[in-house]
Amino acid sequence: MKLTVFIFLVLISSTGFAKSYNLSINEKMVSFSGEDRKAMAVNDSIPGPTLTFTEGDTAEINVTNNMDVETSIHWHGLILPNFQDGVPYLNTPPIRPGKTLKYSFPITHSGTYWYHSHTGLQEQRGVYGSIVIKPKKQKLKYDKDLVLVLSDWTDEDPNEVLRTLKRGSDWYSIKKKTAVSISDAIANGAFGGLLRLWKMRMPGIDISDVYYDAFLINGKKEIQYSNLKAGERVRVRVINAAASTYFWTTIGDKTARLISADGVDVVPVKASKVLHAIAETYDYIVTIPRNGSIEFRASAQDGSGHATAILGRGKIHKAMMVKAPDYIERTKSSGGMSHNMDMSSDMKMGHSMPDMKMMDHSSHKMMKHNMNNEDMKKSMNSNASEFSYDILKSPVKTSLKDNNVKNIELNLTGNMWRYVWSLNGKTLSEVDKIKMNRGEIVRVTLRNKTMMHHPMHLHGHFFRVLNKNGEFSPLKHTVDVGPMKSVTIEFPANETGDWFFHCHVLYHMKGGMARIFSYGDKRDSRLDNFALSNVLDMDRHWYTWADTKAASHFSSVELTSSNTRNQLNLGADYGWNKNLEADFSYDRFLSDYFRLYVGANIENQIEEKLGTVDTVATLGAKWLLPYFIDSGFRIDSDLNLQLSFDVDYLLFPRIGIFGYWEVTNDFGWNNKLPVGTSWEKDYVWNMGLEYIATKNLSIFTSYESRFGAGAGISYIW
Repeated sequence: MKLTVFIFLVLISSTGFAKSYNLSINEKMVSFSGEDRKAMAVNDSIPGPTLTFTEGDTAEINVTNNMDVETSIHWHGLILPNFQDGVPYLNTPPIRPGKTLKYSFPITHSGTYWYHSHTGLQEQRGVYGSIVIKPKKQKLKYDKDLVLVLSDWTDEDPNEVLRTLKRGSDWYSIKKKTAVSISDAIANGAFGGLLRLWKMRMPGIDISDVYYDAFLINGKKEIQYSNLKAGERVRVRVINAAASTYFWTTIGDKTARLISADGVDVVPVKASKVLHAIAETYDYIVTIPRNGSIEFRASAQDGSGHATAILGRGKIHKAMMVKAPDYIERTKSSGGMSHNMDMSSDMKMGHSMPDMKMMDHSSHKMMKHNMNNEDMKKSMNSNASEFSYDILKSPVKTSLKDNNVKNIELNLTGNMWRYVWSLNGKTLSEVDKIKMNRGEIVRVTLRNKTMMHHPMHLHGHFFRVLNKNGEFSPLKHTVDVGPMKSVTIEFPANETGDWFFHCHVLYHMKGGMARIFSYGDKRDSRLDNFALSNVLDMDRHWYTWADTKAASHFSSVELTSSNTRNQLNLGADYGWNKNLEADFSYDRFLSDYFRLYVGANIENQIEEKLGTVDTVATLGAKWLLPYFIDSGFRIDSDLNLQLSFDVDYLLFPRIGIFGYWEVTNDFGWNNKLPVGTSWEKDYVWNMGLEYIATKNLSIFTSYESRFGAGAGISYIW
């Protein structure tokens, strides 16, 4: 009997427990913003439950899909067998409606991690949760664990958000009041900077693409943990599970120390202000004060809002309030960017300035607390230095032998005009896998050619982020690459199968900023019925919208359907003078801003040939010039040449100015004009103002050379 017990104890100590969880994914109604909206939840909770393991355990997790669409779960940051990683169609089957998929894998390391759906945009809808893995032997002394999951919430359907971004709408910037109009720029001496941005085909200064209705910590805008007692040391595990929001995180505890990044220990360091990239995790040790509580504050990087957690009870020791970005000042200084940017390629595009100090002006309706005016002034005026990975130092050497190195260079590229995001100017579906050989060191240099932050995540691996600490550079699984900055990472190629590498801004990933790192192994036979092309289709998807106008002098409709490199256009307008013209074209984008097209034009004659209709085939090119001048040149089957220019600018915060000019040289092919007859020139132009009332509805007035002056409404479907 004693021998049996001894063997049992030895087995437990060497292999750990098999720990099981049952997770179900279902739809539910939520009201994060005060409006009821449909969301997706794990075990009826957003975020889902915290999964807790001990290093050495075996995880057995049954995930049941109770929805009528496919889903998946990826175990973010965990080192596990390739088949268990959870990217549907790439290395794990999708979870069909009504089905259960069992994940089973060993827990080989400790730390703070998380899980989320890798299907469509479900992560934005609520499918995410936390993972806490305790080490076999506790190294740090603390009394309690607290997990804080940061997230962003939009009342809109995320697919509609992406469609809005794809059609080049400025609505989210207008709604956040971050768009710099011509009048704002002129009034504040920033017009020169705005022109410099337009020259580089940058629509203006911005930081985050999406307007969010709420920012949350553990599903709440404001939350208090009264169970934390005075004097307790608390390990605060912070996970940024947002879809597209970076957070500045601050803590009202001067003794707080950052102790872990992405689940891996770092040399403890004071970090009063951390730019917490999407998908990263950071752990802190804080001490609950004897005379009150601590505020943990997560401020959206673009200054559009924040979420707050209070740790403990009593007087609140406030966290630093990070200053909101000054978009006018950033616009003024935009000229300096041109010296650091190679704009020789049409593929290099972005839209935000390097980060600056921010101040959150949003209201704080937290529970009552005591804080004097002097403390508030200190909080508001704090000038903490910018966050840098250089503060992260591994407690042990992480250096790799510098032999058999495979060097890879990836430029982070994008196009805000059409919302296409890429690496080296190509989206995921346009390139082959990046091949690796087991045993080599893979060194990847990431060069950000855009003006946005990109959190780049590699599945199934930890990599060194090379910084000033050299041999003690930290290990991470997600790295922020700042605007116009470069970062080098390296890792030993010691796994099998295919692994996803992508930007963790969800809408950038869906826009094509991803790659597959491959060891070249044969695909798991359990994936035989699941085509890899389903992964690639995420940036091949077609997005369709229609712009309809009804006015006193004319009516029109423009229908557009577009994906990464292809676009279909159908447009028609009808004027009070009974002039009807319709165009159809297929466009092929050869670069981000240049495209060729073929199509047809139909127009009725309202003068000499009243009642007749001319139909011609068209062949042309369109090119988005600097200053956002959309130019076009075409020749039709009657050998008529046409040149056009189209512009649209934000004149005031909600009022746009637009104009169009077109000239057609009529060679007289149909009329068989005598030799020596002058070519006829036909000019069409318009100019107008548009008040942007909502994302879809505008009121406009214009003068059109064919139809005269009038006013009406525009609605985008």
